[in-house]
Amino acid sequence: QVQLIESGGGLVQAGGSLRLSCAASGRTFSDYSMAWFRQAPGKEREFVATISWSGASIGYADSVKGRFTISRENAKNTVALQMNSLKPEDTAIYYCAASLSAARVRTTPNYWGQGTQVTVSS
Repeated sequence: QVQLIESGGGLVQAGGSLRLSCAASGRTFSDYSMAWFRQAPGKEREFVATISWSGASIGYADSVKGRFTISRENAKNTVALQMNSLKPEDTAIYYCAASLSAARVRTTPNYWGQGTQVTVSS
């Protein structure tokens, strides 16, 4: 089992920044590919960003490319999502996710966090 706990959400004005963090425990963190997803009210959960176990491979949804940056620190068992130039449409619950498969983490991760709310006001 892998336990994931997100933090860093909050209320921010459009154009502002937030940094989300996800702390992992339970298994060898560096074995896992990690991802961030989000779910806006009335919408399905969607992929946001992913990072491989080494950090060498990174991917983003088109909607956040150039504004969001995913990173990880294996020594601290954490993965972060730096969000800049936030827009009201970024408002959602943001979830951290993990999988041993780099391909699977984008679609059906094995483990999920509880989520953290991000609200962007216009």
